[in-house]
Amino acid sequence: MNANDPDLENPCVTCGACCALFRVSFHWSEADAGTGGRTPAELSVRVTPHRVAMRGTEKVPIRCIALEGEIGKRVGCTIYPTRPSPCREFRASWIDGPRSERCDRARAAYGLPPLEQPGRPSVGVPTER
Repeated sequence: MNANDPDLENPCVTCGACCALFRVSFHWSEADAGTGGRTPAELSVRVTPHRVAMRGTEKVPIRCIALEGEIGKRVGCTIYPTRPSPCREFRASWIDGPRSERCDRARAAYGLPPLEQPGRPSVGVPTER
């Protein structure tokens, strides 16, 4: 999620945990302008003959080179419009569908609680009657 995006209600703009926990690996052609790839090639590194990864996600500690900001506070992707397919396909819990175990795992790794399902009361919070 781009910190400059008008949809600031998206929980991704205050998280970023997935960008600092998972390797972002994708086919090399996504980072090759000659084949129509849009992800900046200089931000990727080859990990196999057919796969590249976003720099910073191929080693430990993991932190994508395109991630800016502080995890759990305010973050953004410096290449959001041209991010690779794994980033475009990753969904936060309850965004466009069900809970995401990967989202919950990334958030937990950084001490963040799982996202709450919209329309459901928080655990331990009294509901109005």
